[in-house]
Formats: sequence, C-alpha cells, structure tokens
Amino acid sequence: MTHHQFEFSQILLNWYNVQKRNLPWRHTTNPYYIWLSEVILQQTRVVQGLPYYQDFVKAFPTIEDLANASEEKVLKLWQGLGYYSRAKNLHETAKIVAYTYQGVFPKTYDEIIKLKGIGDYTASAIASICYQEPRAVVDGNVYRVLSRIFDIEIPINSSKGNKYFKALATELLDKEKAGLYNQAIMDFGAVQCKPQSPDCQQCVFSEKCLAYVQNKISQLPVKTGKTKVRNRYFHYCMVLDQENKTTIFQKRKNKDIWQGLYEFPLIEFAEEVSDLEVIKLIQANFPEIISIEKKSEKILHKLSHQNIYSYFWIISVKKIHKNAICLENINNFPTSILLANFLKNLQI
Repeated sequence: MTHHQFEFSQILLNWYNVQKRNLPWRHTTNPYYIWLSEVILQQTRVVQGLPYYQDFVKAFPTIEDLANASEEKVLKLWQGLGYYSRAKNLHETAKIVAYTYQGVFPKTYDEIIKLKGIGDYTASAIASICYQEPRAVVDGNVYRVLSRIFDIEIPINSSKGNKYFKALATELLDKEKAGLYNQAIMDFGAVQCKPQSPDCQQCVFSEKCLAYVQNKISQLPVKTGKTKVRNRYFHYCMVLDQENKTTIFQKRKNKDIWQGLYEFPLIEFAEEVSDLEVIKLIQANFPEIISIEKKSEKILHKLSHQNIYSYFWIISVKKIHKNAICLENINNFPTSILLANFLKNLQI
C-alpha cells in the first residue's frame, strides 16, 4: 500500500490541538470512563450521549458500583439511548472486570478485546488512549475521512474494505502519540468531515483531499446494498383494573429488540390488520373484560432494520390476575422510548 502520507498525522494533530472539543472523558485516562464513553457513543452522537455519560459516572463512579447495580437500574439509566444490548454488555463486562480481574481493567488490546461487547474499535481506543498502545481506531468517522482524503472506493461494509482501511489507518497512525492521534481522527470526522455537507473550503486538508479536488465528497465512502427493512405491527394492551390502580407490565424475555425492558402485553402481527381482528384476540386473551378502547392511531418507530408500527389499546377488566403492578410505580421500570412517550402523554 503506497500513499503519500504528506504528514497526514501532523496536519491532523495540529488541527486537533486547536479545534478539539472539550469533553469530560478527554480529561482522564481511567479505562472505565474511556470505555463507558466509547460504549455510549457507539451508536449515538456526542450531544445526545453526553448527559447519559454524566448520569452513569454520577450513579456508578467506579466499575465495581456498576457491577453491583441491578440490571433494572442500568437499563433505566440507559433508557432512550437505544441499542439496549450495549447496556447489557456494559453491565456483564463490568461484572467480569470487577470480580474476575479484581476491578483492574486489562491493560493490553489482546486482553481488552476478549471482553463482552468490545470489538476492535473500542479495544483500540482504550489500549491507545489509556495505555498508549499503537492501535489504530477504525469506525464510521475514520472510514469517511480516509475514503475521502485518499479517494478509496472499496465498500466500507465489505471484508476487503475492513482489511484495507484497518491497514491504512495503522500505516497513518502516529505511533508515539497513538491515543492523541485516535482522538484527533474521531473528532475530525465528527466535527469537520461530516457525512452531509462538510465545510470543505475551511478544511486543513482541502488542497490534499482527493475527493474534494475531484468533486466526489458526496459519493464517499462507498457502501454496498442496504439491508432489507422489516415491518412489524405492535398492538399494546394496557390492561387496567376497575379502579385504574393496577396494570400488567412485563419484561421482554425473548432474544429480540428491547430485551430486558418492560412493556404492556403485546399482540404482534406481520401486517396491517382490522380493529376487529385485534379485538377478537384481546377478548380471547383477557378474562372479565368490561371495555376495550383504541387509544392511539398508528405510531411509527424506526429502528436500524425495522419499522415498528404501534397502536395502544386500553382494556378495563374486573380484576387483574397476574403480573400486576401499581400504576403509580410504572415510571420506575426501564422501558422503550416508544412506551415512555405513550406513558408521558397518557391521561386516564
């Protein structure tokens, strides 16, 4: 692989020196805090993730505190961030570090990557930022920056692309300042070389960036065929006793979205169905029904590869037989943002 590196890392570090964002995890080399910030920011923009990071650090100042917390509390704090398997892996890994490693985070990339929920990117970030191990990070930001500056059309979601970009990132890495360099390239992708309409004229690489020179910014990076989106139709049944004091709220157990979060009993369809069909199933599922009321029109909740079309039904019954909780305690349970929004606007 031959690339004119034209002091790539030096230009980048000079830019970072002036432009770097003042973020709390930049002022620490504590691997627990670095890891926490990386997990939160995996699928989340800084502006959205920052308050969550602060809440977690406040609630669980050490990795032992996180390990000893209940899954419910961890998921409740995570509520609204999405991709909940991240929170579960975070909790699992905290337990492993706290109990198996006596609270000491592993110190090398090869050890760190064995931990649950930690892939190449996060392991490289922790190893370089906390321990100065020369490991290059490659994430969406890095793919975008490198594919544009060096005009690389290899799809980033192919195994050839993964290998090529990892090798190039490693070649460009400033081995003496690995942690600083990795933070610089991540920041550069997030702040300067943005996905949509980046400010190329003000960019430190404007004369050297091949995509800019050839007017190809919007075409890079290249991604091959998109994953098919699945449509699902959720009919939530909010079952209330006659006094509106208790309801049924249960934990999602199966391997699926929102696993471990709480919800009302759910009737799911693979397609749009008539209200009559839903009512028939509601009548078959719940004994001693007094009334059934459709509470919402269709609400669309988009996930990365799924469209969830949801409806809410209020069902009044004489008596609730199992899984009953007091309605006034409902906000203590971790739930999806979809249900949280419904409960926020609910008037009974």
